[in-house]
Amino acid sequence: QVQLVESGGGLVQPGGSLRLSCAASGSIFSIKAMGWYRQAPGKERELVATITSGGSTNYTDPVKGRFTISRDNAKNTMYLQMNSLRPEDTAVYYCNAGVLRYWYSKEYRYWGQGTQVTVSS
Repeated sequence: QVQLVESGGGLVQPGGSLRLSCAASGSIFSIKAMGWYRQAPGKERELVATITSGGSTNYTDPVKGRFTISRDNAKNTMYLQMNSLRPEDTAVYYCNAGVLRYWYSKEYRYWGQGTQVTVSS
């Protein structure tokens, strides 16, 4: 079994910063691409940023220049540094990872349970 656990969410004022973490644990041989998604009330889940196992990153336009995705492969952990937060960034943030549980297995994608980020004065 594989678990992804997010942490670091909370309430922050506009212009503030938060750092989210996503820790993967369980039966893991390797982790491929990882990503952060978010879902605001009444809206569909959307991609925020992705990072490959080699460190290549991609961001959705609304967060470019404000958010930074990173990962520590030795710790099976991914991060999202969020700066200059805006009220429209308010959402539940989810992490997603492509995991090989064994060297011979195929890749499965797993989701975390989500962490709430609220940007409000």
